Amino acid sequence: MAKGKERRKRIPKHVLKLPDLEQSKSAVLNSLTSRSSQRTYDHAIREFIEWYCSEPRLAFNKTVVYPLNRGTTRRPL
Repeated sequence: MAKGKERRKRIPKHVLKLPDLEQSKSAVLNSLTSRSSQRTYDHAIREFIEWYCSEPRLAFNKTVVYPLNRGTTRRPL
């Protein structure tokens, strides 16, 4: 390669699968001491996993998560 024309190393995009999500969910829930927090996080994580797995995703990044965040913040509690 010529000087100044160096290729940047591409970082592979990571597509999360259900086992990855379940392992992450377990790690988060096990780190919480309050039963109330565990229930709340469990609900939110289950909702996220259901949404994320509802259609094929190319990668897990800000662009993918933004529509979910926008929808949940406008929803009444």
